Amino acid sequence: MPHRLPNPVLSERFDRALVYASDKHREQARKSSNVPYIAHLLAVVSTVLEAGADEETAIGALLHDVVEDQGGVQLFSEIEAHFGTKVREIVAALSDSVTAKDERKADWRTRKQAYLAALPQHSAETRLVSLADKLHNARSIIRDLKREGVKAFDRFEGKQAGTLWYYSQLREIFRDTTPRYLSDEFCEAVDEMMARATVDEVRHA
Repeated sequence: MPHRLPNPVLSERFDRALVYASDKHREQARKSSNVPYIAHLLAVVSTVLEAGADEETAIGALLHDVVEDQGGVQLFSEIEAHFGTKVREIVAALSDSVTAKDERKADWRTRKQAYLAALPQHSAETRLVSLADKLHNARSIIRDLKREGVKAFDRFEGKQAGTLWYYSQLREIFRDTTPRYLSDEFCEAVDEMMARATVDEVRHA
């Protein structure tokens, strides 16, 4: 007999969010790959649920990239209507490159600096989703570094220097974040990312 939750965390609202995310990201792939983007979203939501997140935080994890990647600011009202204010707030806090129609997007470094500055002030739930998101991304970068070396950074807007700067800054913010085991895993991943980049640079010097 399977173990059953006495008070299930997830309702049919989560089911609707899962379908919504899958539909919105259906044609999107992870950077320079054929991996469906939903794989990343499922990894992030799995991490936050294993950390004890409630349903709204889990839905925020599923939808954290939908506005930025699949529709722009007009989706904020749609998300709030379907999934509530807390979910919209999580998604909005984690959408660092969203602009109004015809508004010019700030450069990459400016956007990342603004994201870093705001992150400590966000709710614990928002920071948990951010940590899970960046942890999965860091693990993916490490896998790519093992296969390709430092040229793996070329697919990122910040390239090698910018990406390593960004993750080192995130490491400092997340270092004392609860749950501690996740922040420790993130710090270890960033350390490995930097070590592999350094070793590969030396190898090709």
